[in-house]
Amino acid sequence: MWFYVDHILVPYQRSEALRTGRPRGNLSDLYPRWLGARELLLHGSDPYTPEMTRRIQMGYYGRVLDPHRPNDPKDQAAFAYPIYVVFILSPLIYADSATVLRVFSLLVSLLTIASIFLWRRALRYRPSWLLTAGIILLTLGSFQVLQGIKLQQISLLIAALIAGCAAALVDGYLILAGFLLALATVKPQLGIPVAGFLALWAIGDWRRRRSFLVSFVLFSLVLVLAGEWVLPGWITEFRHAVRAYIEYTGGNSLLQEVAGVTFGSLLSLILILLTAILCWRVRRSEAGSRAFSWTFALVLAVTIVVIPSFATYNHVLLMPALLMLATEAPALWRTPALRVSLLVLTLAMVWPWIGSIGLSLTHLLLPRLPVENAWKVPLYTILLIPLLVLVALIYPVSSAVSEATRQRPESPRPAAAGNAPS
Repeated sequence: MWFYVDHILVPYQRSEALRTGRPRGNLSDLYPRWLGARELLLHGSDPYTPEMTRRIQMGYYGRVLDPHRPNDPKDQAAFAYPIYVVFILSPLIYADSATVLRVFSLLVSLLTIASIFLWRRALRYRPSWLLTAGIILLTLGSFQVLQGIKLQQISLLIAALIAGCAAALVDGYLILAGFLLALATVKPQLGIPVAGFLALWAIGDWRRRRSFLVSFVLFSLVLVLAGEWVLPGWITEFRHAVRAYIEYTGGNSLLQEVAGVTFGSLLSLILILLTAILCWRVRRSEAGSRAFSWTFALVLAVTIVVIPSFATYNHVLLMPALLMLATEAPALWRTPALRVSLLVLTLAMVWPWIGSIGLSLTHLLLPRLPVENAWKVPLYTILLIPLLVLVALIYPVSSAVSEATRQRPESPRPAAAGNAPS
């Protein structure tokens, strides 16, 4: 997969950019946030201004975008994050951009590996070390994660924070879990759905779990107020930046992209309501229980298909769902309908590797141009994977929730019984 990206996909993109006059700079998702943080903390410059957007475009695209050029990107690459992201990036503001981008690529690679171990702990999944090594290699060798690493995507950082929150909850460190989840809200579309689910869960046993919700609210408030201290009025500017971002990118979700805007919006609403009902039904379940783990995985999978973006690097949030499916695969395999679902999902996940291997081998034998023109082949199934994961989750989630509903209160799983409360 790395060979395919470096020697087929990227060269094709460069040749297309040259042919069409499309600008191509560092294309780093981190760069706009890093430059905004650097200018705000070192020079007091407002990162939401049009002037800062033009400066960002000079690095991100290599030049300022021209609205009169039809091939120029619509994405303005503006600073469209909550201002408190600057506190997370503050250790990097004294280095040059090239060093920062290299360091951040390494950092998110290591955090993605750490996420695997955190989810193993949170889900009580205990594969062998050989299988764990295989999971790590396949994760780093997936197109979705590779794209996130190449683009220095903050989504990989958010995924690690959410995994850390889940592991902290299972181990009883509720205050730490609240802190990690508050940090994850620097990308609100990924952090807030999890926060909604866990808020219901905390209310389900307020006496024992209130420290989590209090921690999350307090740390979130500290971040917001600290942002107001460094940039007064940032909330209004952030709201305008988000509205502009949705306008120039289209803001379609994966369901809207696949099923159309109207029908996809209806499906999204139905899916959100059903998920909220399931979250409410498992609110008394213990962290680490089967019902809690399956519902957590479902919330993340639903998040990917309903947020106003269908970027594939967000698929890293499917990791808990895939690990849970792997855990119970022998039992699920006994049902014919589930067997078909798992087979289709497996084929969709394996196809990018099959396609990239085929193109990489062909690249060594045929002229470059025909191979580059087939660059889409490994990506045929990429957008379908979250939807297929959701289909595969229907039965195990519903059975786990039904089981939890019949047991009041639900007992923790044996491996988690010795956990000390926060």
